[in-house]
Amino acid sequence: MRKLIANFTRLRAEAADAGMNTAEYAVGTLAAVAFAGVLYKVVTSTGVAGALDAVIDRALK
Repeated sequence: MRKLIANFTRLRAEAADAGMNTAEYAVGTLAAVAFAGVLYKVVTSTGVAGALDAVIDRALK
């Protein structure tokens, strides 16, 4: 009986921690999307776009 109670306690502890992984992945995904949005805004700004165009033009000559 003690072994059964110990196994049940261990399984409950593991199940309680299982949701944390999902929450951590959600926060990580949200941070990655936010970073991608900021990076997109920076890359599409006129100054950076002009600099990238100049680099590409120089590379193709």
